[in-house]
This record gives sequence, structure tokens and C-alpha cells, in this order.
Amino acid sequence: MLTPFVALAAAAVMPNLAQLRKMGARLVPVTLKYDESGLSDRDRQALPKLLDAARVMNAIFMDQIWSGNRALYEKLQQDNTALGKERLRYFVLNQGPWSDLDGHTAFIPGVPERTPAGGEFYPKDMTSQEFETWVKVLPEEMRRQAIGFFWVIRRSEDKRLGIVPYSSAYGPELRKAASLLLEAAALTDNASLQNFLTLRASAFFSNNYYASDLAWMDLDAPLDITIGPYETYNDELFGYKASFEAYITIRDDKETARLNAFARRLQEVENNLPIDRRYRNPKLGAAAPIRVVDEVLAAGDGAHGVRTAAFNLPNDERVVHEKGSKRVMLRNVQEAKFRSILVPIAGRVLPKSALSDLSFDYFFTHTLAHELSHGIGPQQIQVAGRATSPRQEMKELYSAIEEAKADITGLFMLQYLFDHGLAHGPKAESQLYTTYLASAFRSMRFGLTDAHAKGMAMQFNYLSDKGAFVANPDGTFAVDFTKVKGAVRDLTHDLLTLEAQGDYAGAKKMLSSLGVVRPTIQTAIDRLQDIPIDIDPVNER
Repeated sequence: MLTPFVALAAAAVMPNLAQLRKMGARLVPVTLKYDESGLSDRDRQALPKLLDAARVMNAIFMDQIWSGNRALYEKLQQDNTALGKERLRYFVLNQGPWSDLDGHTAFIPGVPERTPAGGEFYPKDMTSQEFETWVKVLPEEMRRQAIGFFWVIRRSEDKRLGIVPYSSAYGPELRKAASLLLEAAALTDNASLQNFLTLRASAFFSNNYYASDLAWMDLDAPLDITIGPYETYNDELFGYKASFEAYITIRDDKETARLNAFARRLQEVENNLPIDRRYRNPKLGAAAPIRVVDEVLAAGDGAHGVRTAAFNLPNDERVVHEKGSKRVMLRNVQEAKFRSILVPIAGRVLPKSALSDLSFDYFFTHTLAHELSHGIGPQQIQVAGRATSPRQEMKELYSAIEEAKADITGLFMLQYLFDHGLAHGPKAESQLYTTYLASAFRSMRFGLTDAHAKGMAMQFNYLSDKGAFVANPDGTFAVDFTKVKGAVRDLTHDLLTLEAQGDYAGAKKMLSSLGVVRPTIQTAIDRLQDIPIDIDPVNER
């Protein structure tokens, strides 16, 4: 039941059938192709179990966002009117009754007006100040849990705040998922996959994900599986709590081998980051694998709104410090986005003379560099004598700052490698920066409630102020190649330094002044309204 203070969306302002169809059309259906021919017979037997386990993540994720989600989902399934069917489709696309592409506002009456900022991770009547005051007086172990990834905050009968592990909060669903993972482990003949699935099933019971995260880092299997609580974007209060998601994928060995060459030079890039030497990590984690995969099914936090094209996990700083982090590139998702979305956008925002520089290879390669960049730069820092992390110090600002840092440091990384022996063609630089410029508009269309979009707006305005991006009289935009390299270096320095110093105030000032859509950008975005914003993968299984 909704608490009395929660404002409900009024039926009078809800989109009608035509409007809802137009909203849904922003996500264009695509069929993702993948090749199962490289799987062993036993992996083929394990795959359906893994797909079923992934689908359990949908139910948990809906519970994490809003306690009324699953009841509403069942109600919508029983509505056979045209409007009811369209509401159901758009609900599934968003994993809830709020439109990700419209500032998380409601499109179904009788629900809160927008996605609750704290989801169901915290009591609805809890304030940020109450939480922070409470955390300060907790014993260290309880404090670690209160701000940790895998514990929700609940009120006791006497209204005091308390801590509940995910293993209890989502017990029935996690037990079901664990059972399916163990069945899949018994079927597959890949030892590393067996190990990960067994340990991840155990983690669903114990609430301790450390060992299974290490096993996930060592996973070396044609079936590349990611399942569990990972990203913290949906905790808009503090960015502490992880949402459940799953990616069931098949590895592309040829592309994986080609791109792993980048990982071998990460320490070299780290040693040359444009920041004070004391902020560099002299020894990155021993393992930093890259996997190029084709998606079979995404679920939970990985399957709503704008679809993930790549990810860099885990987020546990202990694992990152010990092992590095794994970069997973969803090649079939990225190619679908490039062909269906970015090519039409480029036709509107780039001069005709620049269109020949649009490149899927550099769209794909920069996405890789973005994911690699999450694992370099400051990870564990000192603030006022305290051991902490950029995530903890920047709180709700961290996601936007970190996404911007990964974008721009990815550009810096590729330029550094171009300058220091990475084989590339004569048009590599123009292709890289031109493709990045066009892709900026793709990201900014997601709206500034999206961490990636807000971070991209900040980058675009910074680079424009430095003269690296130029607005033409005809409404198109171009790269000034005499200024872009220096501007990228400067922004890389600024963002990495903010993270190294845990500078919340500096991050807030930068986002407030630059994380906005200026009129010239908005005019260009308005010209893109008939182009889909993202894809809606159609799964064949």
C-alpha cells in the first residue's frame, strides 16, 4: 500500500493510446543474432537453465524499484483493451510504470508520480539526513553494511532504522535462482563456469559475493554469464545499493583475442594519466580480462529503457584492487545501436563532409576504452586521513562523474596508444573523434536523469568551451582537430583529480554548470525526434 505522503499520478495526465504508442516507438525492435555452434552439447543443455535463472532477476529488480510493481504487472496482463496491451508493452520495456526516457515519470495512473529516488532500498519516509546521522554512530561492521551494496534499510516496529541482507529481503526468488544455477553447473562441462555458478548460488544464500566475484573474474567459458546484484544507478539517494541483473551471452573468441591487446597496456596508460603522480596506481590488479560476446538474453537492471552495450564489473573495490575488473562488450547489441540509431543521427548532426568518418570499429573500440577506463585512475583514496573511495565520497553524483570520466579517459587512452605504437589507419583520429561527437547526441537524448546522459552533456559543454567542438551555422557540429586532443587531456585531468580527492563540492559545481543541455544542443536534439532513441532487443529464445 502506498503511504499517504506519496503523490500519485493522476489519470488525467496519463498518455493516451496514441501517445503511448509514440513513446514506445522510440525503442525500435531489433533481432539480436548470435551463434550457438561453438557450444558443447552439455553447454547447450545448461543454457535453458541459465535463461530461466536470468528471468528470476526481473522479479527481484521490479521489487527493488517499487513494492507495487509485480501486482501492477499481473493486473496489466489481465487488461485486454488496446490501451491495456500498450501499457503492458511499455511497462515491460521500462520494468515498471515510469518511463526511463521521460525523467522516470509515470505513464500509468495510481502510482507515484516518478520512480522513488531510493527505490525500495530505504524506507519511503527516511530522509538523507536521518540516514547519515544514523550511520555515523553505528559500529564499523554495521556501518559497512548500511552503506554496502547488498543490504537494504528497513524500519523496525519501533520505527528505528535497521539493516536487512539481500539474502533475506529477496529470499524466495534467490533460492529459486540458486537452484537453477546449480542445475546448470551440473550440466555444463566447463570447470570455470561450474565454479562460478556454484559460488554465485552460494552467495545468494550467504549474502557474501566476494568469492563468486573472484570466480567471475576467472570465468573462461564459451557461455559467458553475469548474474547478481551489480550496478547502483537506481539508488538515487546515495548510489550505494546494487540492483539485480543478468546477461546470458556467448563469447566471440576471435574478437576477444583481438581486443585483449588493449588490456596488456593498461598499466602503461595508468602510468601516463594526466594527473598528479601520487594519484596513479603503481600496480593495477593482476587480471583485467576483456570478453567480446553476443547477448542471448538480458534481464533485470540490464533490460529496461536504454539497453546496455558494455559493462565493467564488479564494483567491489576490493576485487578491483586485487584482480582488476572485467570488461564485457556486447557486440551484437552495439552493432544494432550503431546501425539503427547512430547512423541516422549522424546524418542530421554532422556535416556531409564528415559522414565518411563515421566508423563502427571506433564506436566499438571507444566503448571498449570506456569500460577499460572504469578500472584505471583512483579507486581507493584517502580523504582527511580516512580510507575511502570516490563512490562513497561523491554519493549520488558518482555515477555521472564516473561515466564522464570513463568516456573522456577512454579518448585519452586511445590517443595515447595511437601516439605510442598502436597500429591504426591514416584516418583513425578523425574517425574516433567524429564518431564520438555523433555518439554524444545519442547519449544526451536519454535525458539528464540518466547518469550517462548527464555525464555526456558535461563533456560536450566542456569540450565546446575549449573550442574542440564547433557549432556550424547550419545546425551541424564539427570537431576542431587542432584543439580536441588538448581539451580531452584537460578534462581527463579534471575528472580524475575530482575522484582522487573525493571532491564532492567540486563535482557538484562541475555538474551544475556543465551537466546541462544548452540551447544549441537542444535545437539539434529536437531535429532527431523521429529517430528512435534506442533498441528493443527481440529474443529468439
